[in-house]
Amino acid sequence: MTAQELADTAHRLVGSGKGLLAMDESNVTCDKRFAAVGIPQTEEARRAYRELIVTTPCLGENISGAILYDETIRQGKKDGTSFVKVLTDAGIIPGIKVDTGAKDLAGHPGEKITEGLDGLRIRLREYFQMGARFAKWRAVIAIGDGLPSHGCVMANAHALARYAGLCQEAGLVPIVEPEVLMAGEHTMERCREVTEKTLRSVFDQLAEQRVLLEGLILKPNMVLPGLTCPKQKTVDEVADATIGCLLRVVPAAVPGIAFLSGGQSGELASARLNAMNIMAKSPARPLPWPLGFSFARAIQQPALEIWGGKDSNVAVAQDALSHRARCDLAALHGEYTATMERM
Repeated sequence: MTAQELADTAHRLVGSGKGLLAMDESNVTCDKRFAAVGIPQTEEARRAYRELIVTTPCLGENISGAILYDETIRQGKKDGTSFVKVLTDAGIIPGIKVDTGAKDLAGHPGEKITEGLDGLRIRLREYFQMGARFAKWRAVIAIGDGLPSHGCVMANAHALARYAGLCQEAGLVPIVEPEVLMAGEHTMERCREVTEKTLRSVFDQLAEQRVLLEGLILKPNMVLPGLTCPKQKTVDEVADATIGCLLRVVPAAVPGIAFLSGGQSGELASARLNAMNIMAKSPARPLPWPLGFSFARAIQQPALEIWGGKDSNVAVAQDALSHRARCDLAALHGEYTATMERM
């Protein structure tokens, strides 16, 4: 895939006025969520749930790309139709999560390094042949007493950059996801400081690895107070801090930003994204890139709870999934309101 083809795919994903659906939970994570709502933790249950998602009517009206997991990209509907074909036929670009998870970083208590570079070139070629056209790698940065360390930030930034280079070599658009975690008592100002430092390191490493900025997507966290911080912030304060941070560190060549939800509720994630896109419309603060979403639980959770593993609940669960996707699409255009939650 040429540089122009990579750029075109990235634009289709984040410049088309739609968002991304992350359905790339590992089997362990998916089983934990199933267990919490009483669903059997089996491969068939995971397949059935993913079929519910990809066959949701009109999903392609709101979603431009779907991130799959290794098990998922190899699965299909009960009639044998592959999920890749179902998505492609709906106008949704298939993607794939390619990291193998965050593991303890040696010499850095309380910090993680994302692994998966070994053998990645071969795996990326296989995923491309299977129909994937973009990929995702998530790094996690914790805030705490003395955290994050410079070593942790640099190690994860370097891994993200090497992954991105391998993706582009294989013809896949890399989603670069450096997530500053919400857990903790830290203030929004501290989150902004760490997010800015992390993103600076990531883009420095991307340049060192000669990654084409026009052919990647940034998937950052929003700038938020820690979950247990006693001083929470308004939707507009979060939006203003997030935009201000990104304007300082994200190059204009990046074709788009797709926020992760990071454990936020669906309603709050929509409201904060909406506030940012309202601000982005102001001529006093023009943005060089569109602001979109790449949500997982913030879109899926209501549908999962309604489905509960029962075929009789599929249609109602799909309605719930469609509703959250429509709310997020409205937020992408600055048109979301709380009244949409009661419709």
